Amino acid sequence: MSKPLVVMLGGSGFVGRHLAPKLTAAGYRVRVPSRAPERAREVACVPGVEVVACKVHDPDALTPVLEGAQVAVNLVGILNERGRDGSGFRAAHVTLTASLIEACRRQHVPRLLQMSALNAGRGQSHYLRTRGEAEALVRQSGLRWSIFQPSVIFGRGDGLFQRFAALLRMTPVLPLACPGARFAPVYVGDVARAFVAALGTREHEGQTFELYGDRIMSLREIVEYTARQLGLRRLILPLPDPLARIQAAACDWIPGKPFSTDNYLSLQLDSVGGIDGLHRLGVSKTAVDAVVPQLLGRGTRQRLLDRNRQVR
Repeated sequence: MSKPLVVMLGGSGFVGRHLAPKLTAAGYRVRVPSRAPERAREVACVPGVEVVACKVHDPDALTPVLEGAQVAVNLVGILNERGRDGSGFRAAHVTLTASLIEACRRQHVPRLLQMSALNAGRGQSHYLRTRGEAEALVRQSGLRWSIFQPSVIFGRGDGLFQRFAALLRMTPVLPLACPGARFAPVYVGDVARAFVAALGTREHEGQTFELYGDRIMSLREIVEYTARQLGLRRLILPLPDPLARIQAAACDWIPGKPFSTDNYLSLQLDSVGGIDGLHRLGVSKTAVDAVVPQLLGRGTRQRLLDRNRQVR
């Protein structure tokens, strides 16, 4: 009997690279459609994973990719868009979800696992609003769905601790907007295990799972924690709200958008969760202290070695 096939959109991204090997270890085959297969080399190296070229936003192109699949997983998401009107978020979150649902219907794929976010549908940010709209499409799809709402996710390749580590290495002073915004960072390996666990039984269908860690940290605490792990003494300069708004508006025009007005709006809501989805799925939580020191420690050890060489 052939192994069940999972088609995973966004499979070459941060969560997808961690989820793919856990799916294959659990006995699934994985197919990853990608607009740029050459950028998916890491996930393509996982035994049991197939990467195929596909314009995922086109349901006509996506439909044949889903042939033979029992499960579709949508991990696609963006934290910023090129413009400021929300059209980029709508395309990535809402339009793509609608295309995937249509392709699932055409190929009679019964099961859909949808990545979302804590606070989806709340607040004023385009990011959260479009996440909520995508969730509504999934709930109304007629498919056997599960939705996952994580807080900020950490782990190898993250945009949290490692992103701030890069900034802290570059500057002695870090102006920080929304320093009091609170998060419950969740380990990417736990998120991946939650997805796999949700496939294990039909009792998890039609359910939404909040995924968050066991430690609540403000944004300032996250940055200060990162600096300590790096062995750096840095001045973290909390910005009052009017200056935070100005910083966000200015960063809207910087290529790559290290921060944005939409990020600022998202940070007005604490991302800490309420009903423990990891516990409901039987997934034990991995502590920040169990991962981040090792994650950032390699750079610290290397700098110490470099300094020793200079002394010699």
